[in-house]
Amino acid sequence: MNKPAKIFKALGDETRLRLANLLLQTDREICVCEMVDALELPQYQISKHLTILKNAGILQASRKGTWVYYRLDDESSPFWRDFLKVLGRHLKQQAFVDDAAKLRQRLALRQNGQCVVGFVAATAIKNKFRTKKAAKNL
Repeated sequence: MNKPAKIFKALGDETRLRLANLLLQTDREICVCEMVDALELPQYQISKHLTILKNAGILQASRKGTWVYYRLDDESSPFWRDFLKVLGRHLKQQAFVDDAAKLRQRLALRQNGQCVVGFVAATAIKNKFRTKKAAKNL
């Protein structure tokens, strides 16, 4: 299968598209637990989707102690680099915007640029996000 077909097949799932959106939001690597907390999905589900994206050549992974960090492979191919630019411009629906906001809150918990807290209770992040959103709507 050629590279563009692999990429489109891998991104043909809403969760994988949401993960790609998270990774487009920052130039930093993102820890699996940060993605779990941002998307409020189980770790096994996030890991399964990350593996599919990695096998398609979309992501690169690195292990730092207990945590595995992922980043978009923007050096993979000219097609993928161009597609990332287009994708970033078009993921503006509210669900993607909300995911990005939750990721920013989760990344704020880092110490020295590293994830150190592991999984945070999803309800704590959800409540914090809802409180900010409610205040914004006043």
